[in-house]
Amino acid sequence: MYSTRALTLCGPGGIGKTRLALRLLAAMAAEFPDRAWFVELADLRQPDLVISRVAATLGVSEEPGRPLLETLADVLRRRRLLLALDNCEHLVDACAEAVRQLLASSPGLRLLITSREPLRVAAETVWRVPPLSAMSHGVQPGDDDEAVRLFADRAAASRPDFTVGPANLPAVVAVCRALDGLPLAIELAAAWVRVLSVEQISARLGNRFALLTAGDRSASPRQRTLRATIDWSYALLTEPERILFRRLSVFAGWSLEMAEEVCADEDLPAGDLLGLTAALVDKSLVVIEPEALGQARYRMLDTIREYAAARLADAGESAGLQIALRDYTLRAAERSLAIGMAQVPVPWSERVDCSRRYIVDEGNISQVLAWCLADGDAEIGLRICIAVSPRWLVWGTFAEGAEWLDEFLDHERAVPGPRIRGAALVARAQLAVASDPAVAEALAEEGLALCGDAGEDYWTGTALNLLSEIALQTGRADEAVARADQALVLAQAAGDGWNEGYALGTKAAIAARAGRLREAEQLASASVSVMRRIDQQWGVARVLLGQGDLARLRHRPGEAHDRYMEALGILEEIGARREIARCLAGLGRVAMDLGAIEQARQHLTRSIELSQTTGTRIGVARGLEVFATLALQEKQPEQAVQLAAAAAALRESAGVAPLPGARTETYLASARHLGEAAVTRLWAQGLALSSEAAVALAVDMRPPRTADGDTRALTIVAEPDAT
Repeated sequence: MYSTRALTLCGPGGIGKTRLALRLLAAMAAEFPDRAWFVELADLRQPDLVISRVAATLGVSEEPGRPLLETLADVLRRRRLLLALDNCEHLVDACAEAVRQLLASSPGLRLLITSREPLRVAAETVWRVPPLSAMSHGVQPGDDDEAVRLFADRAAASRPDFTVGPANLPAVVAVCRALDGLPLAIELAAAWVRVLSVEQISARLGNRFALLTAGDRSASPRQRTLRATIDWSYALLTEPERILFRRLSVFAGWSLEMAEEVCADEDLPAGDLLGLTAALVDKSLVVIEPEALGQARYRMLDTIREYAAARLADAGESAGLQIALRDYTLRAAERSLAIGMAQVPVPWSERVDCSRRYIVDEGNISQVLAWCLADGDAEIGLRICIAVSPRWLVWGTFAEGAEWLDEFLDHERAVPGPRIRGAALVARAQLAVASDPAVAEALAEEGLALCGDAGEDYWTGTALNLLSEIALQTGRADEAVARADQALVLAQAAGDGWNEGYALGTKAAIAARAGRLREAEQLASASVSVMRRIDQQWGVARVLLGQGDLARLRHRPGEAHDRYMEALGILEEIGARREIARCLAGLGRVAMDLGAIEQARQHLTRSIELSQTTGTRIGVARGLEVFATLALQEKQPEQAVQLAAAAAALRESAGVAPLPGARTETYLASARHLGEAAVTRLWAQGLALSSEAAVALAVDMRPPRTADGDTRALTIVAEPDAT
């Protein structure tokens, strides 16, 4: 890893590539300032989503009007990190292209790849993972007996009184050598010491190998060895254990509740699954994962899952189990949507759990969507996409959501009814609004017509609210008001609290844009009341952000501070990174207004670094502008001009409108006492700064110390009412 940019650990399934990669990450993470990251690709079947998966793992959001790969490369360009891509063999071309582009643009990036075949890119070093050694000729395992030590460890986990000693060492060595030192095969064999002696294990494996060598010779010797070991373990299972084992292969990961809903039937009663699952864990055929949402989680290692899936196909059960998981995923996703959007009266904690459940089951959702796409089942695919679309919005993974929705909407066999197609178009419009308001408006209009005709009130209200926002952003205030009023009337009639609060919040923004601040505050308060009534705290936080901005405009810093702080706690709970950055910027501005410069700097630094980490150029530009204002307060006009210029360059590169001339002139005027030539030079220097250099200039900026070294702390006192 010290001499190469990209190291690929290559070898057959079961050789221990992932295990070795994780050990390397743990050993080397401290040497990389921006940490080590692990991206699991085994469950991903769509090559176009490789970049989305990497970006989501790193916390990088899509930027409006910019390819996600370009944003990701820009973020990684200024970071030093170790990135592992695990299980690339089924996505070799997509992974190779991603690796080529990221390495070319990101000098501080090191890549660790696991795959059954090399990526064949120019910077790649391929290391063939060797089997474990079993060299012992003595009465105790030697230091080089990696295979024997692994057997002993796994056997002791299965039977705590098991030890390797003079009596059984030769048999253990024989087993390890017969298994070609393959870690997975050794683990599977060792798990059987609970019911068999090592000598019995060796003899039974020998019989299985004799049968196997008479069969398929197209596989490599090690592949045949591993297949024989799994075959042998499978043959020793009871019939109910075999049924559950093969059925569990349908999952990327699961809980006991999921297994009971998807795998149970009259041949496999749900009440038996706990004991059967425990038996499969004991035999190392199922792995226990960390708990999530108060439930134990399980998975199969990739090689074992492949074997189990083959047994499922042999039993003629693959299609049925895929349908069962598809239907479960649809039910869970649509219930999560109803809970998340407050269509079901539950506490906020349950709404948060719905959001977290998507993270836990992302692998299952991706594979189910891939099956729907392959089978031409556009309606079910669209229903799942519609149900999970709020998660894509909150986390800023617009590209992933847009990719799935576009695939299903454009599918040649797509014939969903108007209610489903309309809702899908509105969801797609929500994902497009940040990057292309015109496209979003056309999609929302089409979706509105379909949903209205189908009597789909929730998505009709959502479309109207979205169209109101777009009209406001594009300077059509009268149309914005009309759309918001329509949404409000419909939502109140339908008892749809989310869209009612949404419409009131939009009307507050319209009033604020028109300068009617008292009216805006009243509407915002009404919106918060609705969101609190339905216990939708994300909706509360979004309005609180607007209320914080309003309070600042009305010169009420104490109120602004309280609004931002309450919003921040909610946003951090659900991981809404872009809104967290905005909230921190608001807190920084309040501190600046009160002269608490050091606290302002802390909030603003967190805000701009979060925007930079997530790849949000407009967030970085706005952060630089606030730092430029801070420089004015600290009597540092040179930095103010440079930061304002760097922000102007970022706005231009992001395709965002420039600051009003009067704002820019404020920064320039502060430095005019230095002469026009100096101002021109400072502006040119700022324009030439890279994004990372501009952020470094901002966060490292320190004011001249006063004689008494005074730094004010933030003190909030009650302020008089202002309008």
